Amino acid sequence: MQVHAHIIKIGSSKDSKSRNLLISLYAKCEFFGYARKLVDESPEPDLISLSALISGYAQNGFGKEAILVFYEMHLLGVKCNQFTFPSVLKACTSTNNLVLGRQIHGIVVVTGFESDEYVANSLVVMYAKCGEFGDSRRLFEKLPQRSVVSWNALFSCYVQCDYCGEAVELFDEMVSRGIRPNEFSLSSMINACTGLEDSGQGRKIHGSIIKLGYVSDPFSKNALVDMYAKVGNLEDAVLIFEEIAEPDIVSWNAVIAGCVLHENHDLALELFELMRRSRTHPNMFTFSSALKACAGTGQKELGRQLHCNLIKMRGGSDPFVHVGLVDMYSKSGLMNDARIVLNLMPDKDLIAWNAVISGHSQNGEDIEAVSLFPLMYKEGVGFNQTTLSTVLKSIASLKATNVCKQIHALSVKSGFESDNYVVNSLIDAYGKCGLVEEATRIFRECLIVDLVAFTSMITAYTNSGQGEEALKLYLEMLNRGIKPDPFVCSALLNTCASLSAYEQGKQVHVHILKFGFMSDLFAGNSLVSMYAKCGSIDDADSVFSKIPERGIVSWSAMIGGLAQHGHGKEALRVFDKMLKDGVSPNQITLVSVLCACNHAGLVTEAKQYFGSMKESFGFEPMQEHYACMIDLLGRAGRLDEAMELVNTMPFQADGSVWGALLGAARIHKNVELGQRAAEMLFTLEPGKSGTHVLLANIYASVGMWDNVAKVRRLMKDSNVKKEPGISWIEVKDKIYTFIVGDRNHARSEEIYAKLDELSDRMSKAGYVPMVEFDLHDVERSEKEKLLFHHSEKLAVAFGLIATPPGAPIRVKKNLRVCIDCHTAFKFICKIESREIIVRDINRYHHFKDGSCSCGDYW
Repeated sequence: MQVHAHIIKIGSSKDSKSRNLLISLYAKCEFFGYARKLVDESPEPDLISLSALISGYAQNGFGKEAILVFYEMHLLGVKCNQFTFPSVLKACTSTNNLVLGRQIHGIVVVTGFESDEYVANSLVVMYAKCGEFGDSRRLFEKLPQRSVVSWNALFSCYVQCDYCGEAVELFDEMVSRGIRPNEFSLSSMINACTGLEDSGQGRKIHGSIIKLGYVSDPFSKNALVDMYAKVGNLEDAVLIFEEIAEPDIVSWNAVIAGCVLHENHDLALELFELMRRSRTHPNMFTFSSALKACAGTGQKELGRQLHCNLIKMRGGSDPFVHVGLVDMYSKSGLMNDARIVLNLMPDKDLIAWNAVISGHSQNGEDIEAVSLFPLMYKEGVGFNQTTLSTVLKSIASLKATNVCKQIHALSVKSGFESDNYVVNSLIDAYGKCGLVEEATRIFRECLIVDLVAFTSMITAYTNSGQGEEALKLYLEMLNRGIKPDPFVCSALLNTCASLSAYEQGKQVHVHILKFGFMSDLFAGNSLVSMYAKCGSIDDADSVFSKIPERGIVSWSAMIGGLAQHGHGKEALRVFDKMLKDGVSPNQITLVSVLCACNHAGLVTEAKQYFGSMKESFGFEPMQEHYACMIDLLGRAGRLDEAMELVNTMPFQADGSVWGALLGAARIHKNVELGQRAAEMLFTLEPGKSGTHVLLANIYASVGMWDNVAKVRRLMKDSNVKKEPGISWIEVKDKIYTFIVGDRNHARSEEIYAKLDELSDRMSKAGYVPMVEFDLHDVERSEKEKLLFHHSEKLAVAFGLIATPPGAPIRVKKNLRVCIDCHTAFKFICKIESREIIVRDINRYHHFKDGSCSCGDYW
């Protein structure tokens, strides 16, 4: 501008050569007002001045303005030359104005500039970038001389439009024709390999860069850093980055973004700090990557510092940075800050809303996540599959059935019902809301079901008690050729655990081995839990010992399994080993520890752990811990101590506490305590039949038959129905279910014949039916018959006739095993020389050689 002033001062401002040079200067520096004024002041604007203005507009992204100047030039009758056409075509490309581009092509042909290399290349690029690759390729083929510049122009367009495979083919064709690639060719090819995620081809191009002497070219270096980072070779990316003498902002952004992409957040932040020390100023892309790294590492304070830096450099208005801030605050658990950032956004777009809703959902704030959705919808932002999937995840956690149906209707109305993410989320939400039929209908109506859909459906069947359907669905999945992953295997193992389907659980174990999932923590933990719940604590221990990195879930599963099987001292030994390994227990672990003490009658040890929970482990006992202790004291006959603990609890006793006292009253035939506990349970859990049954058992045990009758009348008047005892057994991959007196089984005659045979042999061995615990007011002989036809005895009898001699028999019951069955099984296991494993609602009983693992303490 000083030079311009000097030109005016010496009277040379009317010189056309000086004016044109000034127009070019101002246009390239984006001072278009000055450039335009100089053009308007020209007595007769010429080709050079107008071309300079068009070029300035086109190069700086002002395509529409460049086209307007071209129209003006055309009206003035000024004809374009080989320098003007490329700029006008560039403007057509940036505005995607294919119609004008074709018209310019016509003018080029008429004026004879089609053979000019630069004009022809510009036409090739214009057609390619407007999506007309056929026309682009035909023009390219007609070029009389195709230099490396021509080839670069075409395959760089292919790369930019994500046709990376075609770009590589073109490059190979160019080389085969003897044309030596330059640094721009090689940079484009590296970008193509990045798009294809083809590290092998990328390494070949890297070799060519070294061979042709372009190893110091900054464009090639940056492209290599970006390629290696994005294909997962982070070490190579960092090595090449370190070879760059003076890395620019592109270099830094490529390596930092690569670290974030592969979740090496610590290294990303180290590099970010090095970048700042090198006095390279970060831009919005750098800050976006750094914020993601802060979110990944949970570095709240550093995230806040970055936010402050953005405010200082006035970068807070960038939408990508805003979303990065929301994501960082959300993943750091600072949802108030995330909401403030959202509220400060001038234009709250869909991505920002999704980030906040996702943040609430990830932080367990499901009500807030679901509540935000209608607010977002009201503001007219719209929604996408990410929004619906996230909201459905929170709905599933809340079990909000009605809202789930509303979102389903909205999905259908908006056309997202066919989207895989939404379909899978709907299946998951309906399953977790207990609407398994709805989940099944969506699953069956879906045209393409993937692994996630199968996993959600299998989980839904498992959680709703339809384990057999879950197992059938897994077989269907395999038949469709869908390979399982650790998550579906974990879901299936939970199904086997709930069914006590030991044999099928072992088959899933084989699949885990086959597909190489043994090192997966979820699969390992599920295997431990499955074997423990299927009655094979030895198998559980074997799997547990092979888990490479045992976390709190692994240890808790093993301790809980040992507790259920009555191995109290072994459970405490494992707990001590866990502490020595530096793994801190959580509250669930301590529940398992107290249960282990309870099942083994280890009162002293339990009191020690319970009393030191706050001091040793940092948390106060919860309701579950109190219930375990009260149950333990009650079973041990320390009823006064149990009541004292109830009275000194820091919160009101719930059903589990009074249930424990009622159970203790039954064991010790304490009518007064039983009545008090039952009265409390009638208020807290009025619909639970177990309370009435236990109270009736207490009355029956002391011969108070009138009171037994009163309890029965109370049940009838209150419309409370006794939960029927159900037992099931797995034989040859099939589950067989029995109820008391069941005669629906195909082999019923053989089962009852076996029971009669066992009855004779047991009587000779000294077995006497314990009729005093039967609540039916009938003759003794009838009571004995009813007792002998209990569901667990039918299941054991079937196991004896349907399994090979010597094989263990595994039975599961939905209620507590009765005293008579418990006594009978001690005789049967000895008579038949079989191990009988019974899992009831409380624990496992291993009957072997005439005794039970519980030591008659259960």
